Amino acid sequence: MSTVNIIDFIYLISAVLFMLGIKNLSSPATAKFGNKLSMTGMAVAIIATLANPDMFGYTMIIIAIAIGAAIGGYAAVKVEMTSMPEMVALFNGCGGAASALVAMAEFQGHTGGFASFTLVTLLLSIIIGALTFTGSIIAFTKLQGIISTRPITYVGQQIVNAAILISTLFLAWTVFQNPENALAFYTIILLSLALGVLAVIPIGGADMPVIVSLLNSYSGVAVSMTGFALNNNALIIVGSLVGASGLFLTKIMCDAMNRSLANVLFGAFGKVDDSVVDDGEGPTGSMKGFDVDDVATVLESAESLIIVPGYGMAAAQAQHVTRELGDYLAEEGVEVRYAIHSVAGRMPGHMNVLLAEADVSYDQLFAMEDINDDFSTTDVVLVIGANDVVNPAAKTNPNSPIYGMPILEVDKAQTVIVLKRSMNVGFAGIENELFFKDNTMMLFGDAKASIQNLMSAVKE
Repeated sequence: MSTVNIIDFIYLISAVLFMLGIKNLSSPATAKFGNKLSMTGMAVAIIATLANPDMFGYTMIIIAIAIGAAIGGYAAVKVEMTSMPEMVALFNGCGGAASALVAMAEFQGHTGGFASFTLVTLLLSIIIGALTFTGSIIAFTKLQGIISTRPITYVGQQIVNAAILISTLFLAWTVFQNPENALAFYTIILLSLALGVLAVIPIGGADMPVIVSLLNSYSGVAVSMTGFALNNNALIIVGSLVGASGLFLTKIMCDAMNRSLANVLFGAFGKVDDSVVDDGEGPTGSMKGFDVDDVATVLESAESLIIVPGYGMAAAQAQHVTRELGDYLAEEGVEVRYAIHSVAGRMPGHMNVLLAEADVSYDQLFAMEDINDDFSTTDVVLVIGANDVVNPAAKTNPNSPIYGMPILEVDKAQTVIVLKRSMNVGFAGIENELFFKDNTMMLFGDAKASIQNLMSAVKE
C-alpha cells in the first residue's frame, strides 16, 4: 500500500470520528464525548497531513501551529461563555479567510494550465471564503454591540447586492477563460469581500442565531471547495460535514423563527418597520413592579415552576445562581423545569450551553415544542432576561414584525415573573405585551443580583 493510500485511509478514520462526534453532539448528555471524538479526528487528520511526503516548510508550519494554538488556548480560557456567540462568529470568519487565502496561494503559485474543475473550485473557494470572512466580521460587530443590532438598509439594496453578485460571477467566468487576467482575479476578491458586508448588515440582532449558523455552513463549503482544488480528502470531508450540518441547523433556526431560508438569503432579514412599531397600538394594561419579598412569596407557594432563560441571563452571568435557585426549590418539593427556545440568546444552542456549564440536569431541559402545552397548567414561570421569544404579539398582533414566530407561551401560566434590568426593548425593537399582562410580575434589576436576593428571601 502506497503512502498516499495510507494517508487517505487515515483521513477516512478521521472522517468517521467527525461523524460520530456530530452524532454525539445531538444530545447534551453525550456532547462532551462528541467534542472529544471530533478533536481526536482533527488531530489524526493533521498528523496524517504532516506525514505526507510532499509536505515541506515544516519550520513555518510549526510556527503557525504554535501561534494558532496559543490564540485558541487563550480564547478558550479567557472568553466567557456569554461571549461565545461572538467567538463562534470570528471562528466562522477565520475558516472562510483561511480557505480563501489557501485558494489564492494555490492559484498564484500554480504552474502550467489549470484543469477546469480545479479552477472552478478555486474560484468558488475564494468567493465563498471572502464573503464569509467579512460577513462574519459584521456579525461579530453586531453581537459585540460595536455597530447597531438593528438592520441597516438603504434604497436599492437588493439591486446593488444582485449587481455585485452578477459582476462577481461574470468576472469569475472571465478568469475561467483566461487565468492570466490578474485584474479580474483581484476584483473578484474585492467584490466578494464587499458582498459579505452588504449581505449581513440588513440582518437584525434578533436573527443572529440564523446568520451565525448560515455563515458556519458557508465556511464549510469554502473549505470543501479548497479540498477539491488541492485534492485533499480531509478538507473535502470536513468541509462537507460543516456545510451540510450548518445548513440543516440554519433550516431549524428558520423554522423556529417561522421564516423561510430564502428570506435569510435574499431578504432584509429581521427588518423592523418603524411605522408599524410606532403605530399607537402598543400593549394594553399596566405594568406592575414588585419587590423581592413579593416574588419570593409566590415562588414559595408554587407547586410547579418553569424557568425560561434568555440573553439577559447570559449577560448577567446568572446561570449558576439560577441553577442554585432551581435546585433549592426542587428540594422543597417544587417541580422545576427549564424551557428553551431554539433562538434564545445569540447563537444556536446558547442557552443549552450556559445551563450545561452550570450543571443543570439534562432531564430538566425541555425544547419549546415539548413544553408549550404545559404552561397552562403551571403555577409559576420565571422569565430571566428573555424577551422576543416570550412576546405574545407573535400570536396576537398581525402588524408585529415577529408575528407568526413560534414562542414560548408563558402568558398562559397562572403567574409569570419577569426578571429584567430595564424596560429596553428586545432585539426585535418592539414592546413586549407580556410585561403588561395582569398575571405578570416585573422584578427589575441585574438578573444575578435579583436571583441571589430571591434565594435569601425564600430561605428565610
